[in-house]
Amino acid sequence: MEITIQELKALDESKYQIIDIRSETEVSHGAIKGAVNVQSDDIETSDSVDKDKKLVICCSRGKASTEIAERLCDEGYDAVSLKGGYISWLLDVMDEDKDEDVCKDIEQSIRKKFRKSIWCKFTKAINRYELVKEGDRIAVCISGGKDSMLMAKLFQELKLHNKFPFEVKFLVMDPGYSPENRKVIEDNARKLNIPIQIYESDIFESVFNVEKSPCYLCARMRRGHLYSYAKKMGCNKIALGHHYDDVIETILMGMLYGAQVQTMMPKLHSTNFEGMELIRPLYLVREDDIKAWRDYNDLHFIQCACKFTDTCSTCNNEENLSKRVEIKELIKELKKVNPFVEGNIFKSVENVNLDTVVAYKQKGVKHSFLDNY
Repeated sequence: MEITIQELKALDESKYQIIDIRSETEVSHGAIKGAVNVQSDDIETSDSVDKDKKLVICCSRGKASTEIAERLCDEGYDAVSLKGGYISWLLDVMDEDKDEDVCKDIEQSIRKKFRKSIWCKFTKAINRYELVKEGDRIAVCISGGKDSMLMAKLFQELKLHNKFPFEVKFLVMDPGYSPENRKVIEDNARKLNIPIQIYESDIFESVFNVEKSPCYLCARMRRGHLYSYAKKMGCNKIALGHHYDDVIETILMGMLYGAQVQTMMPKLHSTNFEGMELIRPLYLVREDDIKAWRDYNDLHFIQCACKFTDTCSTCNNEENLSKRVEIKELIKELKKVNPFVEGNIFKSVENVNLDTVVAYKQKGVKHSFLDNY
């Protein structure tokens, strides 16, 4: 009921169809060319699925897809699971490309084709929010996804044009990646000529048996480990790859799900590591432009390197997954009526009028309009 990448290559492409059952978020970080993204429960009813062909079901690592393929076979479909899932396909593609020297073309694309949409917005955020200063030692934190990999290339470019001295280290924390995930990160770093430093921890194992919000706890622990390791390297800042779309989605999620008005800040002082700061240099860069850069250069990344993604009830929990997707869809619908809605959401937290706010918090203290009424 499984098919390997090599076996798939031997088949006539017109005889089969790859059905990618991963979430929309995962697919946005990288997908098999020609694959159709359909959620597992919609395969039988989707008009995008060619029922007359062999259906090759693809998930992240070939675990969830096996059960789906078996179900489809029981219903009379010709279906198989792609062994190893998207990761196995990705590793195969990277093996084919490893001898190609494409780094210069990738760097040239940042300077030329994506100068206005990516490079200029990156430098604008650096200057507007004073993210990089003379004497800084910055740990650029790389997760393996498209955002952090692009950020690393942008910092390399910035070093070529810097007007004052600062240092950059490219830091990858391995919290317990599977060997396949780690290889993807290492191969991409090699292809992009990013001199990464990898250090290991056991965070994944530590949170695996935590029932309540393991992903939240994992993220907090990783942040703390990054601060700690970066400080040991002599750095005073860590750089994360959150982009413009992350910012506006966070604003709306805070309002609709958290009953609060807040934003993802372009930089923050660490509360637990004295002298350390967090900066977000992609703050003004749109996600669609990052995807365009990735696809133009035929790059392939992973969205989540967690080795438990296929079996983790939190990562695959429909309610948790749907919140950010729901916000994305809401923004998409609002944009049909008002093309400026994304910019307005972003600017709303720059134009807060305290004279018209019933209450607000500052440094943990709540203030009411009645205080000075």
